[in-house]
Amino acid sequence: MKASIKGSAITALCAVGFALGASAQTAEDHSHHQHPAPTAGEADPHAAHKEAAAKPVTAQPVEIKLSDVELLNQNGKPVKLKSELIGERIVVMDFIYTTCTTVCPVLSALLADVQGKLGKDVGKDVALVSMTVDAARDTPQRLKALGEKHNAGPGWTFVTGRKGRVEDGLKAFGAYTPNFVDHPPLVMVGDGKTGKWLRFFGFPSPDQITSAVKDLQAARQGRQG
Repeated sequence: MKASIKGSAITALCAVGFALGASAQTAEDHSHHQHPAPTAGEADPHAAHKEAAAKPVTAQPVEIKLSDVELLNQNGKPVKLKSELIGERIVVMDFIYTTCTTVCPVLSALLADVQGKLGKDVGKDVALVSMTVDAARDTPQRLKALGEKHNAGPGWTFVTGRKGRVEDGLKAFGAYTPNFVDHPPLVMVGDGKTGKWLRFFGFPSPDQITSAVKDLQAARQGRQG
């Protein structure tokens, strides 16, 4: 997939992703999160995801308390969450796992489009971060392959690590669920310098995300002025 795609394409991909949610995948990589097709009277296992996609998405200001838990990036290099991964940058984060066939491909496509829209800002004062919700299976190698699939540039970091440490990071962002398959579609946009964070539940458009980033950039310039 190209790094930059249109917002309408993401919407289409979302619909396709949900349609494929119960499709068969290789037993090794996907058997742990397959759901049988619901029969009459049974709950749809992807109902919550479908409901989230159908709702209008708005930004919610939130307070985030980060610790300097040590994680691993897609190159297997240790990186501290608060001081190194976030630092004083403006950050766009999503929460994914590599064997997901529904929500996560849509979120990765979203960040790929945001990467293209922000251009040279990514890797300077803006960083993109994708944190796994499946640390037990998502090795740095798997995350690196996912990044390559979405043409991730040097300013886009994928992180995993020891299960307990990753869970600590997920809890800080409100992205933790006991069963990682049930993780909500979630995007965070924040300023590591000021501590201001916005949370988008569902699937925001690339323009919503880039607008939030530019607002944070403008706020910085206003304070400097």
